[in-house]
Amino acid sequence: MTQAKNVLVAEHLKKFYGPRLALRDLSFTLQAGRILGFLGPNGAGKTTSIRILTTIMEPDGGTFVVDGITHEHPEQIRRKIGVLPESFGLPKQMTGIEYLVYFGQLYGRSVADARTYGLQLLEEVGLAQRGRSLVGTYSHGMRQRIGIARALVNDPAVVFLDEPTLGLDPRGQQELNELVKRIARERNAGVILCSHMLPEVEAVCDDVVILSSGEVVAKGPVADVTGKAERNVIRVRVPVPAVADAQREVEALPAVRRVVTGTGQPGWLRVEVDDTGSEGNHVNNGILDKLIRAEIPVLGFEPQGGRLQDVFLDLTTKALK
Repeated sequence: MTQAKNVLVAEHLKKFYGPRLALRDLSFTLQAGRILGFLGPNGAGKTTSIRILTTIMEPDGGTFVVDGITHEHPEQIRRKIGVLPESFGLPKQMTGIEYLVYFGQLYGRSVADARTYGLQLLEEVGLAQRGRSLVGTYSHGMRQRIGIARALVNDPAVVFLDEPTLGLDPRGQQELNELVKRIARERNAGVILCSHMLPEVEAVCDDVVILSSGEVVAKGPVADVTGKAERNVIRVRVPVPAVADAQREVEALPAVRRVVTGTGQPGWLRVEVDDTGSEGNHVNNGILDKLIRAEIPVLGFEPQGGRLQDVFLDLTTKALK
């Protein structure tokens, strides 16, 4: 099988704000046709990183290459990337197709070519029936779609999408996520997706980079990164009046190291178990059996680990300590 092309390679990027090192040693690779989730808590360095990679800022150290163009040539890089920022303005008195034709011309297309390609983009993002409507009449979801179309007018090798589904209802989120996946697969573009919705990132992305305090704490394919989660913890929910009895029953099991109550949600117990490896299901069944025999209702049961949210919370909390 042919190795996919690297469309973005970042090596040892760093950025100072005065004496403060805001970004240190950012290194990762994005391949064509893949979606990379770019994650981190507020203040982790995500915005700084994206500003550097989209040539808004210059790095104070390190290098990056976009589709074969080094960061010393920002004007050329801008012709190779598409960007949907979290907040962007739209001209309310232009129609959707007029908006795309305008930007198509800025990238050197003739009016006829820009219009033909603009109509194609409207079809691609699901706005074919509203291309002649004023942008000011668009819903929030439609504005996000026209923003994505705008990011594609130059047929970019790398597309940056910042919180594209923020504020959308579940159906709108699902439809937009499917659009993002089609952009990567059908256009063979690399996509960098910034989002705070971790289940969404886990469902959509192939790879992930997690930042904390300006440095990378995890990166790689999502399946590999989620393998770093704390797997020997189980959360069990019982009726609040039964919490003390449930704690006593579960603590009596040989594989249980500790049971912690008062985790911030009434009725939930945090059960820490031994490193059981392949015996995990046996331990889970033992906890459930113990509670059922004690006639304690089990209202919730969540083995932790294997979820991106668990990894994110675990790694970013450790980095702050």
